[in-house]
Amino acid sequence: MQRDSLIRIGKIKYTNVWPIYYHFPHERFGPKLQWIEQVPTGLNRAMLAGEVDMGAISSFAYAESHDQYELFPELSVSAYGNVNSLLLFHKKPLEELDGCTVMLPTSSATTVNLLKIILSRFVGVAPNYVYAAPSLDTMMKHADAALLIGDDAIRASWRDTPYEVSDMGALWRRYTGEWMTFAVWAVRKQTIAEHPRLVADVHEALLGSKAAGAKNPEPIIAAAQAEIGGTPDYWRDYFRHLSHDFGPEQRRGLSLYFRYALELGLLSEPAPLQMWSDNSVTR
Repeated sequence: MQRDSLIRIGKIKYTNVWPIYYHFPHERFGPKLQWIEQVPTGLNRAMLAGEVDMGAISSFAYAESHDQYELFPELSVSAYGNVNSLLLFHKKPLEELDGCTVMLPTSSATTVNLLKIILSRFVGVAPNYVYAAPSLDTMMKHADAALLIGDDAIRASWRDTPYEVSDMGALWRRYTGEWMTFAVWAVRKQTIAEHPRLVADVHEALLGSKAAGAKNPEPIIAAAQAEIGGTPDYWRDYFRHLSHDFGPEQRRGLSLYFRYALELGLLSEPAPLQMWSDNSVTR
């Protein structure tokens, strides 16, 4: 099969996207699809370079290159309040972090900039940000606060540490009253033009997989416990707090996030949400 008959799909290497992927009907597509699993920043780079054709990427990465992508409706990683896997560990209250060192993980784009927005706009402090590998002990040897995301944050939250822990989803809701969307499902415009029918079929299959996961989450819970640890009750609660929808409420919260990022100079231009629709018959 020629390379141009394949779609390469990026898969975020964290449990928070499992409810979208777990029941995906791989056998239906066979060699038409290739799956590439990386941390968010790796997938962001691969999508931008054209090495991945579609997949879940950081919301912030979409904003930076929105002219190249369209967004799948009803697919995201979002939360209205606690998300439980995007956590800031800190030795002192947020209001006392002005001028302090805050360690950031190299695996994140959206949450790193969400933290900057919250601390600058709402808390009113300006820390010194330093990037580091996501190891809580190592980060906190050299800093007053450390941000962890994904399964690294989950594992660290199970430990008995002396630090305060702030959930980034909860902080966003406290200060804005809005949903926060951390990852979106983006498709390269070139891929839409080249494989419109296949793109539509993948979207349909992902929605079906998401629906199956919502109807019967127990296999996903068992898989998460087997791979990461924890208890079934922890994972039930964790997945219950996540939403994988991307409707009007999630889009409104994400648009506000983009607006604040623009105002702080984190984005160089406005980032409209360009939604994909199935025009494969007419394309």
